[in-house]
Formats: sequence, structure tokens, C-alpha cells
Amino acid sequence: MTQLLHITERACWEAAIETGWYRMSTRGVSLDEQGFIHCSLSHQLRAVAEYVYGDGDDLVVLVIDSERLGVPVRFEAPEPGAEEYPHIYGAVPAGAVSKVVPVERDTEGRMLLPG
Repeated sequence: MTQLLHITERACWEAAIETGWYRMSTRGVSLDEQGFIHCSLSHQLRAVAEYVYGDGDDLVVLVIDSERLGVPVRFEAPEPGAEEYPHIYGAVPAGAVSKVVPVERDTEGRMLLPG
């Protein structure tokens, strides 16, 4: 099993609980618009979180069990020669999320992230 990490606003995750499916690719962009859901491995999470959600509030990290997805996961680089990131090509069933970790901040405002 590969643990895939995805940071998002709590409201997006709560909406997914209601429908049973998570469908956001990244901040403000849906799966339908992007074609896949952006994820990170543990060592990649901080850079992504700070770049995309650095000014965000009420965030959570979804820990996704790749074996429970039922859709393809591809490791792809954003540009030739860059590090590859996991992309989920389909909606994430809420049951594939094994843990939801609230993102808090330290006294200097730095995100406290899992992993």
C-alpha cells in the first residue's frame, strides 16, 4: 500500500463525506477541470502545502490508501526532469481516506504537517 497525501480545505472534505466521493484536484480546481487529483508523498507534502496553501486556513491532510482507490495512480513530473508526484485519475471514494489530519500552525505561522 502506498500512502498518498492530499492537502485541502476542510469544507471540501466535509462536502465529500456527504456525497461519498472527493473530487477536488487542488485549491480551486476540480477533478473534472484538471483530469486528476494532485497528491504528494510524505517528503513532498511541505513544499506543496506551502506553495499552494501557504495562506490557507482550516486545512486538512487526507491520507489516502492507494489500494482502496479503484482508479489509476500515475507518478508524473510537472516538467521534464522534475520530481514525479502521484496523480489520482478519478474520484476518491471517502472510504479510501484512512486518516484526516487537521493542519495547525506553530507560533511563527508555519504549518504543522504529518509525516
